[in-house]
Amino acid sequence: MGDQIKTFLLLGLLSVILISMGGLIGGKSGLLIAFLIALSMNFISYWFSDKIVLKMTGAREVSRDEAPILHDIVEELSYRANIPKPKIYITDDPSPNAFATGRDPEHSAVAVTSGILRILNARELKGVLGHEIGHIKHRDILISSLAAVLASTITFVADMARWAMFFGVDRERDDNNNPIALVGSILMLILAPIAAMLIQFAISRSREFLADEEGAKLSRDPDALADALEKLHRGVELVPSDTSPALSHMYIVNPLKGDFISNLFSTHPPFEERIKRLRNMRIY
Repeated sequence: MGDQIKTFLLLGLLSVILISMGGLIGGKSGLLIAFLIALSMNFISYWFSDKIVLKMTGAREVSRDEAPILHDIVEELSYRANIPKPKIYITDDPSPNAFATGRDPEHSAVAVTSGILRILNARELKGVLGHEIGHIKHRDILISSLAAVLASTITFVADMARWAMFFGVDRERDDNNNPIALVGSILMLILAPIAAMLIQFAISRSREFLADEEGAKLSRDPDALADALEKLHRGVELVPSDTSPALSHMYIVNPLKGDFISNLFSTHPPFEERIKRLRNMRIY
């Protein structure tokens, strides 16, 4: 029930942001259009968010013949987690990382980048995939996928609206000459994507600690996951990904370049704290 409530609140809040954008930008007609967009995106996000995320990252499904080690590890971890075996994908990205997606354990997928396969050994890879299986087991991948799709939609609408205002497309609005309404519209276009991003931050950090703990238990080797996180942190610093910021919260480590600002507003908890917790775990 808790996951359903979190999902409902997330959808509602992101939908309110999207509808408010429509109302401020396009008046009553904009409100109606934004409502229809929000309604459609909620439906699409729930049923197809996994496919959308996989498409956005360029992931392709791999067979056992193509990636026998990946399949063996995921099969073992899924059995321990008592969930169906997720589909396995690889993205052609030199930045080392991994993520999970899907609306529930029966419709889930794990994806790793080509970069992670080059720097992790099988033991460390098991720790990483245990983390992702942990997300699936606790059913928080739906929230991640929904947030990614809806945040991307909000950002896209804001970008389109800024171009529309620049070229004067909204001149027929009744309140076009109202300076307060104009300022409100501009502020909404700036703040709405930031608000969507902050929602992602709020739901991401605590989930990462839980998934780390679950991954350590499933792999029965917390030090392996800690070693992997250290390698991934260094790897992403050297080769940051060009993935969409709206998807950054889905990865096991932040795929974007770790400067001061990105660390301050990171979707992930400090990796030093994650390492410390894992090093202090004892699996018997």
